[in-house]
Amino acid sequence: MAETGFKAGLEDVVAGTSDICFIDGKEGRLVYSGYDIHDLVKHGSFEETVYLLWHNRLPSKAELETLEQTLTSQAAVPEPVISMLEAMPKGAEPMEMLRTAISAMSVYDPDDHDQSYDASVRKAERLVARFPTLVAAIGRIMQGEKPIAPRPGLNVAQNFLYMLTGKEADERNAHLFDLCLIMHADHELNASTFSARVTAGTLSDIYSAVTSAVGTLKGPLHGGANEQVMRMLLEIGDVAKAESWIKDALAQKKKIMGFGHRVYRTEDPRATHLRQFSEEVGKKAGDTRWYEMSRIVERVVLQEKGLYPNVDFFSASTYYMMGLPIPLFTPIFALSRVSGWTAHVLEQYRNNRLIRPRAEYTGPERREYVPIADR
Repeated sequence: MAETGFKAGLEDVVAGTSDICFIDGKEGRLVYSGYDIHDLVKHGSFEETVYLLWHNRLPSKAELETLEQTLTSQAAVPEPVISMLEAMPKGAEPMEMLRTAISAMSVYDPDDHDQSYDASVRKAERLVARFPTLVAAIGRIMQGEKPIAPRPGLNVAQNFLYMLTGKEADERNAHLFDLCLIMHADHELNASTFSARVTAGTLSDIYSAVTSAVGTLKGPLHGGANEQVMRMLLEIGDVAKAESWIKDALAQKKKIMGFGHRVYRTEDPRATHLRQFSEEVGKKAGDTRWYEMSRIVERVVLQEKGLYPNVDFFSASTYYMMGLPIPLFTPIFALSRVSGWTAHVLEQYRNNRLIRPRAEYTGPERREYVPIADR
């Protein structure tokens, strides 16, 4: 049998080329089309980042205003899709609801049967515009409340927080949330992005590709880690118990979510900012215990296991202190990452080749067929 150079989980296997995102795991750098994530967080906005991911360059003022207007004008979700969400069984998982809604939205898209590149760009705009509306609607339905329509004049971050709560968001929290969206927007060929590109590689439509991505993100080894981090902090419950709790958990070989990364060998650059956000939001709310617990857990895990926090670890306490419901943490990840998913799908369409890897066969090489009467 031929040598294949097999690597479990395709670890470090280069599966394609892309102009969208670069990760330097040794140096702990994350770069979108040449722009360091630290600079984007310092100077940019989520809408500006969306344009960058789609076009590989930053927009002019006029181009950014056009995109902002487009996203605002396309943010309303077709009523039958909202009604479908409201009709789902009580207790349905938010990611199941989101996955189903994205798939359903395609049949209401005016470009549904148009597979041209320009039509796919328009669909990408609608997807990015409507993900926040869907996630906010799911959050309100979970709480037994009616969904709220998007409001003109608000950016994506502000509109999401408004649609979720029914109140205009605190200005600083809305800004920090906008920065969180920038940091979650793309991360090279992560599992969900790869699944989106595989689907797009068959020349299936962009809704199918994004539905594939949502289904992949639903898995706890990809999305959901920040939800599990927050549930861990709630279980610890007290700053004074944090060190002994985490040491006991490590002694029992329990998996501590929010640490380590397949690519980064040092601190995830997104965690650098989210650590600061967690502290700031906690201080502003007058409750820093979740941040303090997180710092203790971070210290112990680094000392005991040599693992650094990833993007999920401090986003948990940041989102929680913003008042965001824990079951929405993964859908919130998706409402940002759809910008990256659509960028990769559009890039796949521009230079498409069917993605069809091989498997290293490990079964018997040759067997003789035995008739059923003789088995």
